Amino acid sequence: MLIFKKLIFSFKNALHGLWYVIEKEQNFRIELLAGLLVIIVMLFTGLQRFEMIAILLMVFAVLILEILNTSVERIVNMFKPRLHPYARIIKDITAAAVLLASIGSVIIGIIIFWPYFF
Repeated sequence: MLIFKKLIFSFKNALHGLWYVIEKEQNFRIELLAGLLVIIVMLFTGLQRFEMIAILLMVFAVLILEILNTSVERIVNMFKPRLHPYARIIKDITAAAVLLASIGSVIIGIIIFWPYFF
């Protein structure tokens, strides 16, 4: 029973973190909305199973990277808030990871959805 309580506590913490990024991070909200729209379109286009898996992987990859980016930004701000040139570089690098994942997701989305719409 004790293990179940720890599991529930862990889920509660995770949901608190998810709610934090939804509430505080505009980019996460935009990416979440875009991901939900893509998933809705995916459900109505008759995609193959592997195509749906690819779409879901890319949506979740972007969201996960945005959460990691937010975490890194908070850590950097806590230790070196704009005082060290590396603080800016670290933030830019993690933002670049989100940007690359987003670009990759768009490209993969175009490749997958193209035959269904054109």
